[in-house]
Amino acid sequence: CYRENILKTAKALVEDTKLLVSGAASSQDKLAQAAQSSANTITQLAEVVKLGAASLGSDDPETQVVLINAIKDVAKALSDLIGATKGAASKPADDPSMYQLKGAAKVMVTNVTSLLKTVKAVEDEATRGTRALEATIEYIKQELTVFQSSEVPEKTSSPEESIRMTKGITMATAKAVAAGNSCRQEDVIATANLSRKAVADMLTSCKQASYHPDVSEEVRERALRFGTECTLGYLELLEHVLLV
Repeated sequence: CYRENILKTAKALVEDTKLLVSGAASSQDKLAQAAQSSANTITQLAEVVKLGAASLGSDDPETQVVLINAIKDVAKALSDLIGATKGAASKPADDPSMYQLKGAAKVMVTNVTSLLKTVKAVEDEATRGTRALEATIEYIKQELTVFQSSEVPEKTSSPEESIRMTKGITMATAKAVAAGNSCRQEDVIATANLSRKAVADMLTSCKQASYHPDVSEEVRERALRFGTECTLGYLELLEHVLLV
């Protein structure tokens, strides 16, 4: 029942995505309507996903987290898409903002597809861990793209904060190795959830610290390079766990 509702609402959201993209080239009224429609649809989708997560029961909290993370990714992608649509409104087809809009729409569809795959996998205990890991790998890749962009963070943090966040990577790495050894679904799901947070926190703090007023351009470039290398190394580790 929940799966059918999620599928139906997700399809409606994909249609809203198409309207948002086409709305950038049309009137402000149509764009506003498309934005409002997508906001309503994502609210409905969040509700049915939460009901689906609740139906799993409290004895499987890690899988509930996987589902909630999947809808959070869709909501974030929609927010970015609406922002990109506003930026591209009334611009010519070859304007850079139009390419940004197409990229945001692609991420949106990718995350909706990922949500649907996750919902399907939840019904099959044998594939839950694999799917959770695949979703985390996709999420980390998206976060790395944001990290590598020229966008300056809204706030800065101290280098000490960045160092503190690397401890999460160390813990997640140990968990990933253990999950690769045990091959138990629950271990793999827990690894996926922990890895997602550890890498995202590290990337955020690394970028914020690299833009601290006391940091030179040379140090900033090195910090950003090492942040990327750390993430790529961790992605390789998760790919190995997935293979195992």
